[in-house]
Amino acid sequence: MDIFSIFTLLGGLAFFLYGISVMSSGLEKVAGGRLEQMLKKMTSNPIKSFCLGAVITAIIQSSSAVTVMLIGLVNSGIMTLSRTVSVIIGANLGTTITAWMLSLTAIQESAGFLFKLMKPETFSPVLALIGVILIMASKTNKRKNVGSILIGFAILMFGMELMSGAMAPLADMPGFRNAMIAFKNPLFGFTVGMVITMIIQSSSASIGILQALTLAASVSWEVAIPIILGQNLGTCISAVLASIGVNTNAKRVAGIHVIYNIISVGVCFPAFIILNWLIDIPLMHTNINPFGVAAFHTVYNIFTAFMLLPFAKVIEKLAIKFIPEGKNEQTRQVLLDERLLLAPTFAVSEAYRQTIKMAEVVEYNFVYASKMLKSYHQKKAEQIRENEVKIDTYEDKLDAFLLKLSGKELSEEDNNKISQLLLAIGDYERIGDHATNILKISEKIKEGDIKLSPEAIEELKVIVHAVSEIFAMSFEAYKTDNVQLAREVEPLEAVIKKIVRKVKNHHIQRLKDGLCTAELSFMFSDLLNDFRRIAAHCGNIATSVIQLYDSTLDKHEYNHRNKDEDLEFVSKYQDYKLRYSVSKNKPVETVEA
Repeated sequence: MDIFSIFTLLGGLAFFLYGISVMSSGLEKVAGGRLEQMLKKMTSNPIKSFCLGAVITAIIQSSSAVTVMLIGLVNSGIMTLSRTVSVIIGANLGTTITAWMLSLTAIQESAGFLFKLMKPETFSPVLALIGVILIMASKTNKRKNVGSILIGFAILMFGMELMSGAMAPLADMPGFRNAMIAFKNPLFGFTVGMVITMIIQSSSASIGILQALTLAASVSWEVAIPIILGQNLGTCISAVLASIGVNTNAKRVAGIHVIYNIISVGVCFPAFIILNWLIDIPLMHTNINPFGVAAFHTVYNIFTAFMLLPFAKVIEKLAIKFIPEGKNEQTRQVLLDERLLLAPTFAVSEAYRQTIKMAEVVEYNFVYASKMLKSYHQKKAEQIRENEVKIDTYEDKLDAFLLKLSGKELSEEDNNKISQLLLAIGDYERIGDHATNILKISEKIKEGDIKLSPEAIEELKVIVHAVSEIFAMSFEAYKTDNVQLAREVEPLEAVIKKIVRKVKNHHIQRLKDGLCTAELSFMFSDLLNDFRRIAAHCGNIATSVIQLYDSTLDKHEYNHRNKDEDLEFVSKYQDYKLRYSVSKNKPVETVEA
């Protein structure tokens, strides 16, 4: 084996790792929001969580990536520690699917036509060609993502073939045969398997290297089994590294992953050594092939899963015992952990979920700030101020997270969603500012014992009620992605603008007639501007919902189109106009906000 074979081996490993990355990225994009829904369905039911963990890992193609995601979820407070145990156990089983795919390389040329068709070198070029056609010719992102999956798989298999070819000269090397004698020491084989996996941080890749080695040279079962056990323990390094700088509960997720694998290996490795010493099993001296590696890897993970799944609570308690709370440590919880960026589609969904939380805080501030105009409450005022700090924090953290997320490889749908989120976050933050302005005006009215005229009070009631409805309507449309409801926001916004203009004219007339002071005039005018701007931001949020489902929609053209030709707009506008109206001569009956 010369220097060129080493270069080929390293190149094959690079293709292998890149193929896994491309394929798993495509699978995640095709899964889309379903991956997020699967994670949210995880309950305290250990069997259900175990199965979902296995399925998600089969999609992502990495138990380490799933564990790192779980650390991010717990660190963000999205998932509790107890729910992660069964998921981690399932993830260890789900990762075995890669070994079965790689085992197809062991199919012999003489196996017959049908079996030969299953050899990767036979169908991988065809899959790569189909993938390229899908990416270049398809107009839909879903088909392009399917193309990425096919190309990723073809690259993965090509890397496997390169590694096998590079290792072929090993069979004739005396040094390799001597190394195989050294590997008969199970502790040495176990250590090598663990160290290689820790270096490349992928048990799938290290299993692939072993399978490539079994194709190129003679490797017995008694040599391969300790290496596989070491690889299963070495995969814990990714979780350990990911747990640096997180809160205690998130560290415990990594602890669960490590404890589970230590117990699994701690039971199976000594059992293998004892049985192999007591009983001379002929199979142990025969050569293993890629199918055998995949089979043992799967049987081992099934056995350990069913052995330890009933003791999920015990594993959780051990993690809590070994990773206790610090004496002076307060449990830190981040808004959105950057480890969630490992799964961009899921990260988009979680950012959306946090935006909904932000909007709920804004809603509280708007509702109670409006009520303060009628009846001031000190405790509510303090809560509104505290909420304003929360809203600003939400904006800063979400903006930073989404900007980092936008640099990832995303589908067009996710890119559009990020644009919508960034716009909505800005609009909700501004609504929160206007709610704070309304609170300040209510405090001035209380402190100065200022009385509004009956006409001004009735007009304000109409505006508050109309703005309350437009906020509720736009928020519901945003939460549920209801395009039809979003289209009903614009006519109400137009009515509110017209009402505000009319009320301003009434107010100017009252000022001229001496029915209003200059100080009150400024405050009343500021109130009207705040409510008008809140309505405008609600209109922006509704438009972003419409744009999400029609990316070709130009916001400026949409807002400045000839609305008289839009029969739906005209109909809703007339309905809102009848519901919300103000009269200079007599107050109208309205529902109090």
